[in-house]
Amino acid sequence: MLAMTQTPRTAVIPAAGFGTRMLPVTRTVPKMLLPVGTVPLIHRAVKEAAEAGFEKIVLIVSPGVDLIGDYFSNKPLLEAALNASGKSDVLDDQLAITDLAHIVSVEQHEAKGNGHAVLMAREEVGDEPFALIWPDELFWGESTAMEQVLSVWREWSGIVVGVVEVPDHAIPLLGVVSGEEISDTVWNMTGMVEKPSLEETPSNLALVGPYLLTPEVFDVLEQTPPGAGGEIQITDCIAARIRVDPAHACVLQGSRIDTGNPAGMVAATIFESQQNPESHKLVRAILKQAHLGAERSNG
Repeated sequence: MLAMTQTPRTAVIPAAGFGTRMLPVTRTVPKMLLPVGTVPLIHRAVKEAAEAGFEKIVLIVSPGVDLIGDYFSNKPLLEAALNASGKSDVLDDQLAITDLAHIVSVEQHEAKGNGHAVLMAREEVGDEPFALIWPDELFWGESTAMEQVLSVWREWSGIVVGVVEVPDHAIPLLGVVSGEEISDTVWNMTGMVEKPSLEETPSNLALVGPYLLTPEVFDVLEQTPPGAGGEIQITDCIAARIRVDPAHACVLQGSRIDTGNPAGMVAATIFESQQNPESHKLVRAILKQAHLGAERSNG
């Protein structure tokens, strides 16, 4: 076991793509700027990384106008208006967004898969371990998903991937890890199986991220030809390094919702409101009034 104490400095967040499952809103608004409550997905991901100690965030964005990176820049007109109206608390919250971390945007000019998106960050990451975060995946718990993965990495180093237990019906739709259980929350990982059948699956632990990866993953990405659909998959590249690097799975503790589809976004918004009693009370009152209106109309 090789204990590690230094936090990797750079986190990579893929945020490119058309967001086709969220059309029509994603015709003009990038999917990662869609909010749960009032906070966009990308804000949540960057904030979690920054609070875990990451100093530099590399956003992989679509070419053209970088609305995602622009979200983290100063808004002089808004800030001046808030200052003039005496809304100092709101102003402080807005200024804090611009100070979360050093944000760098890198364009992905060709949609060649998530592995290709990660490869775009190579120059910004350099020859250091780095984090890979999927903003679609939201967690609520005593500690963040990133903090949990970092805790395992500090103990074991190498590659660490975040996984969750999933029901049988979800296994054929996801990537699943194989290996040996070390504790309730850590597995020694020996492989990955993409979308296995129930009869062939080595476990019920599905890959959801975040990941902590070694810089050698970039070498594999550069040598990996596009697979099915012309895409390079990051899981294929991680699997190739498992035989070389120490590799562990962190079984994430907490509540998880995949917001990569409209139903997930709605569910996450409802779940978020439930974490605040006053907010949830208001939501319930609004829904109750809506139901009463529907009953009167149907009556």
